[in-house]
Amino acid sequence: MAKSITQEFVKGLWDEIPPFRLVLGLCPTLAVTKSVENGLGMGVAVIFVLVCSNMLVSLLRNIIPSKVRIACFIVIIATFVIVVELLMQAYTYPLFLKLGIFIPLIVVNCVVLGRAEAFAYKNSVVRSIVDGFGIGVGFTISLVALGALREVFGSGTFFGIPVFGASFQPFTFMIEAPGAFVCLGLMLSLMNLAENK
Repeated sequence: MAKSITQEFVKGLWDEIPPFRLVLGLCPTLAVTKSVENGLGMGVAVIFVLVCSNMLVSLLRNIIPSKVRIACFIVIIATFVIVVELLMQAYTYPLFLKLGIFIPLIVVNCVVLGRAEAFAYKNSVVRSIVDGFGIGVGFTISLVALGALREVFGSGTFFGIPVFGASFQPFTFMIEAPGAFVCLGLMLSLMNLAENK
């Protein structure tokens, strides 16, 4: 039985949330979430690329030969990544500098390519747009939540605003690479506990 449009959107918020359920997109999840701002910026960029690439793949699905579909998906995704990169350079240059190489690497993000292959190539344009938006929003929520946890305890700030008194000693381990793995593991275990209950 086919899912409703609402179910297609909602599945990306919990059942198929990329870093936690699908275990995809871990490289940017761990690398850019030193702050909430970085997580939000990367999440919005991925939403744009996911929605646009899903839409175009779905529109062209009857034209794209199956033998070269992955190459075609990468060209489509790369086109929208370039658009995002240019827009970020023009309007959010400081954030663009913070995210660095991870913006161009959206091209090979398994979340984006996986949705093109597993969903957009097999479904209608509307369903593909809703799927891309739902998965993108779920990915953004994951990045923001992880970024908030790491920033609050690792820097003592939230969106750069101090949240503790002057005597607070930041737990700098949280904003280092091993801290990202620990935070991700803790969040994953909490999600599993919530699901089991």
